[in-house]
Amino acid sequence: MAPSPDPAPDAEQLMLGAVPGAAALGRGPVPDGYSRHEYHHPAAGWGAARSVGKVLLGSPEPVEGIRALWVMNHEDGGFDCPGCAWPDDPTGLRLDICENGVKHVTWEMAPPRADRDFFAAHPVAELVNWTDYDLEAVGRLAEPMTYDPDTDRYVPISWEDAFALVGSTLRGLGSPNEGAFYTSGRLSNEATFLYQLWVREFGTNNLPDCSNMCHEASGRALTAALGSGKGTTDLEDWEQADAIWLMADNAGSNAPRMLTWLAEADRRGAALVHINPLIEAASRRTIVPHEFVDMATFRTTRTGTRNVQVRIGGDLALMRGVAKAVFEVADSYPAVLDRDFIDTYTSGFEDYRAAVAATSWADIVRDSGITEVDIRSLAASYLNSQRVIFAWCLGLTQHEHGVDTVRELTNVLLLRGNIGRPGAGPAPVRGHSNVQGNRTCGVDHRPTKAFLDRLAEVCGIDPPREHGLGTVAAIEAMRRGDVKVFVALGGNFVMAAPDQPRTFEALRNCDLTVQVSTKLNRSHLVHGRRALILPCLGRSERDVQAAGEQGITVEDAMAMVHISFGMKDPVSPHLRSECSILGGMAQATLPDSHTPWQDYVDDYDRIRDTMSRVLPGFENFNARARQPHGFRIAQPSRERVFVTPSGKAEFWSGPLPDDVDPGEGRLTLTTVRSHDQFNTSIYSNDDRYRGVRGLRTIIFMNADDMRARGLAEFDLIDVTSFSRDGTQRTLYGYRAVAHPIPPGNAAGYMPELNVLCGLADISSQSEQPVTKHLVVEVTKQARA
Repeated sequence: MAPSPDPAPDAEQLMLGAVPGAAALGRGPVPDGYSRHEYHHPAAGWGAARSVGKVLLGSPEPVEGIRALWVMNHEDGGFDCPGCAWPDDPTGLRLDICENGVKHVTWEMAPPRADRDFFAAHPVAELVNWTDYDLEAVGRLAEPMTYDPDTDRYVPISWEDAFALVGSTLRGLGSPNEGAFYTSGRLSNEATFLYQLWVREFGTNNLPDCSNMCHEASGRALTAALGSGKGTTDLEDWEQADAIWLMADNAGSNAPRMLTWLAEADRRGAALVHINPLIEAASRRTIVPHEFVDMATFRTTRTGTRNVQVRIGGDLALMRGVAKAVFEVADSYPAVLDRDFIDTYTSGFEDYRAAVAATSWADIVRDSGITEVDIRSLAASYLNSQRVIFAWCLGLTQHEHGVDTVRELTNVLLLRGNIGRPGAGPAPVRGHSNVQGNRTCGVDHRPTKAFLDRLAEVCGIDPPREHGLGTVAAIEAMRRGDVKVFVALGGNFVMAAPDQPRTFEALRNCDLTVQVSTKLNRSHLVHGRRALILPCLGRSERDVQAAGEQGITVEDAMAMVHISFGMKDPVSPHLRSECSILGGMAQATLPDSHTPWQDYVDDYDRIRDTMSRVLPGFENFNARARQPHGFRIAQPSRERVFVTPSGKAEFWSGPLPDDVDPGEGRLTLTTVRSHDQFNTSIYSNDDRYRGVRGLRTIIFMNADDMRARGLAEFDLIDVTSFSRDGTQRTLYGYRAVAHPIPPGNAAGYMPELNVLCGLADISSQSEQPVTKHLVVEVTKQARA
């Protein structure tokens, strides 16, 4: 008999442990001990070199790992790092790698131990209580598996039968909108295009993706302001900038290869401003590992010239203060504003000027947590720089007012013409390697009419026109029973999503869940009544189809598209490529389709030929992708062509938010990554740059806030969050750690703390979970 369904979590108080298996969420290997010390060393340097050496020597395939270093991110037959989306060095640097990239690739090169024998020995009821670290540490998935409810185990299934199950289940739905099709940023451009083509030919726009949880606010803000959801800068601009402001970003962990460019900027005298509640190691100094003289002599280079510790959620107020100071200087020295640019290329300037004038310094200081003197000093730095880049990460977007905040920093750039000028512009720092390419190539639950029209014309299908479901809306629909089939390509959905107990409930309410993955993770264990695990090739593995060895493309965070070829044989003969898996599911779902699915699978050049006819900027795709370093997708706003209703860049004139203060006795909590993780993959319980060893269940707090609560270092605490729907969520048994963070603010690691973010806690502007702005109470643990 099938196991009894798990009870729904209590609606009034959801806690870690309220759902079977939840007590293991996100935990790494159980430590013998833990410690904390101040980290005073440079970012990267010998610490990174030692870490890379340790990772390679401890890898099951150290020789392959070392060989990978020489071909990763390289144009001569290399493969693209499956980690972050930072652009490849256009000079052809031989070792254009980072510590986290090496960890990610060696993690991918694990042997295929998640096979039929493994699953026969371990029922799901057992595996659900394993830690996330232990699940991924099993090794690579070896063959397609299906869930057997009679034994509570995954058992082997042929590819043909797996595809047939997907196809018959989808065809049996009452409506195509009863399916939801998720993707992480690991998918190639070619697989992304096939994915959305299959889903839209099937008849739905239910294409939630990881962007719904990370940079959705950036895309919507930039589209409204500039007519395009992408940043305007490239690496040449980073070489020419007089100032780079990094907002809500920890470069040392999120995009370590950025450190090279920050070091170069410092050497030429650029101002490097880090705006973040936490002062991170990457905001001070570095030794770039491939600069061998610096490594040999321990010579460091600055990566920051100023740290501004804004309060969580206070970035909009801070940027409004910079604008107010600029306008006040302009009253005496009008030339500080680029009036030629403003008059020619922008709309709404006078309304914005009035909105800034109406915002008091008292409100700006209160909401930002920064003194008026310091804000004026920051504005002076901006005025002293002719070419300025504003770069930002998720600490700016995962808030209720994330869209408004990105609009405000764009306003400040517009004041001095820092759009479409060499060395200047907005630069969202994307996470996963192809998250930007996913959106470019059609994974979007809110597609434009122009894209759908072109898709219909070129591909001969009739795509649906109504908007589909984003990530949180899809979870809610699964909980209601409105969505019955969930397909995920890549990622660890249940850990990336907010409110894990309710997300668990949603997935378990499905008729069928399908996970296309490389390694075992918790999303395979939180499944529907029927479930499939379909193992795919990793980025470093050769992809051979009927027409020969295939390459795939990705788009980096600066709109460069380049081709990538795997360098090692697949770890299992039963793996299939993303494109092959998608083609198989599409053919089984749409038996009467006129789309040449098998031709696409046999030769990816045919996919790219079709993409070149559908996607603007992809003309002559096959030839251009094979050029040295690939090609850059045209970005109209970079050329000061603004595809907005007015035909100009739009100033935004909204007020400051009124939700920055969490209330008496409460703290504002933000989630962060440790240095030893990539997204939801936890490599260890250490966080070198914050000086933590052996522990992830911690909350970083201001020392005064700890004293006010009677807390000493490493005291056990309970953390309770307060959701917009009136529910509370409590994590028990965390530990308090003193950290230089502004009073009233706190931080801790994702994905563990995602459980504190309810499904109701999403931005009305972007539909993103507000995991960087949670209102919590921290209390000393009163029970054993």
